Amino acid sequence: MIDHRTAPYAALVLRVSLGVMYIAHSLVLKHFMYTLPGTAQFFASIGLPAALAYLTFWGELVGGVALLAGIGTRIVALGLIPILLGATWVHAGNGWVFSAANGGWEYPVFLIAASVVAALLGDGKYAVGNRFVAPNLRLTTQS
Repeated sequence: MIDHRTAPYAALVLRVSLGVMYIAHSLVLKHFMYTLPGTAQFFASIGLPAALAYLTFWGELVGGVALLAGIGTRIVALGLIPILLGATWVHAGNGWVFSAANGGWEYPVFLIAASVVAALLGDGKYAVGNRFVAPNLRLTTQS
C-alpha cells in the first residue's frame, strides 16, 4: 500500500539524488577529473566514438539539472538510461562490485533501477516543473 503522506518526499529524495549523481559524474568526473578531451580519449580507446563523450557529458549535466529541478522527470530519467547501459557495458568485464579494479557493473545497474523508479514516480509534488505545467496537462495527478 502506498503511503500518500510520505510518497511525495520519496519522489523528491530519489529525484534529487539522481540529479546530483548525474551532475557529479558530468562535472566532477568527466570535466574536472578526467577532462573532456581525456574522457573522449577513453571513449575512443574502448571503441566508442570520441564525440560520444561530449554528448554523454552534456546529457548527464542537462539531465541532472532537469532531475534536480523536477522538470520532465519521466522523460529525462528514461532518456539517461542508455548512458547507464553504456557504463554497464564498459564495466561488465570487471566483475560485479563497483569497488573492484576499474569498477564493476553493480552501480550502473542500480542506477538504471533507480531511474526506472524515478520515471514511474514522475516529477512529484515538490518540483519546479509543476509551476510550468497546467494541472490538466499533467500525465498523472500530483498529491
